[in-house]
Amino acid sequence: MTVERPAYLPGDPPPASEIERMIRVDHAGEYGAVRIYEGQLAVMRRGRARDEIRRMAEQEARHLARFNELMQSHRVRPTALQPLWHMAGYALGAATALLGEDAAMACTVAVEEVIDEHYQDQADRLGDADPALKHTILAFRDDELAHRARAIEHGALDTLGYDVISGVIKAGSRLAIWLSTRL
Repeated sequence: MTVERPAYLPGDPPPASEIERMIRVDHAGEYGAVRIYEGQLAVMRRGRARDEIRRMAEQEARHLARFNELMQSHRVRPTALQPLWHMAGYALGAATALLGEDAAMACTVAVEEVIDEHYQDQADRLGDADPALKHTILAFRDDELAHRARAIEHGALDTLGYDVISGVIKAGSRLAIWLSTRL
């Protein structure tokens, strides 16, 4: 089943502009993910989850490298909020790691659930407009879902206050997406 692209109304940004915004926000998201994992790894010097977090961080770094390439090839500027995401991502990673390994993994689950929805929505909106970008987005979505699964295996759902932590992180992630798309 193919999802039809939404109609563009007068005043809506043109499709090419939408692709630029997708690349900008995805770059910002992958940058934020790298910073979250850097914050977690700075705090977690050892433990059963550290190696898994390191592996996820390496994969996010590859995602970021690909979006860096797309930014250059499509001549897209980064979000104006990148300095904020630099600090906020690291702080979120460090804070969740300070709460313990389970909380660090709960952070991954929350972020990846939002990214799953975000990447699927982007793929649906792209339709056939940019098959290469759609392929990249869907491949990265699969990676993010695998991160979510591994985080659950490492105890994310056992976190004391999981629902609160998850809710706050999801709200912040959705706000970051909304802002980075526009600024």
